[in-house]
Amino acid sequence: MTLNEKVVLEANDVERTLRRIAHEIVEKNPDVSDLAIVGIHTGGAYLAERLNSMIAGLIGEAPPLGEIDISFYRDDIGIRGSDYHPVVHSTRLDFPLQDRTVVLVDDVLFTGRTVRAAIEALFDFGRPARIQLAVLCDRGHRELPIRPDYVGKNLPTSRSEQVSVRLKETDGEDGVAILSPVEAVE
Repeated sequence: MTLNEKVVLEANDVERTLRRIAHEIVEKNPDVSDLAIVGIHTGGAYLAERLNSMIAGLIGEAPPLGEIDISFYRDDIGIRGSDYHPVVHSTRLDFPLQDRTVVLVDDVLFTGRTVRAAIEALFDFGRPARIQLAVLCDRGHRELPIRPDYVGKNLPTSRSEQVSVRLKETDGEDGVAILSPVEAVE
């Protein structure tokens, strides 16, 4: 199947969007001493690092930064078939979650199932006072009642489309594109 690519965010757009989200996080959380940033592997972890650095630039110090792997918290692990072998990353939360506001960061919000799994994983490490959600892109199609607190870009998509997030840490460049299937013409 051939895919048509429509670029919706270029590198400078991603940078500007993350800066805006960093400002919104600081504005919404006046007591930054209780703030922690946690990225969901893989894309969310890289975005969390960037947001954390930007927040540090705004407030003069970096909040605690962590990353969480949700591989074994997914609710579809049993239905994906015996040939599914999740890639497991390390979870790093070397600070207490108790009484903190945790900003959970991911690249794309779709059905909400990844975020649900991340929240469940977080609770295995402690009980935060609040959890907020920051996403670079929200493409809709929620299956669970989950809504982000900070959204970089809302992307109206169909279920047949894919959202491709490229990050300089893994792809050498930043960008977001919507991939649509193209039907072959005979």
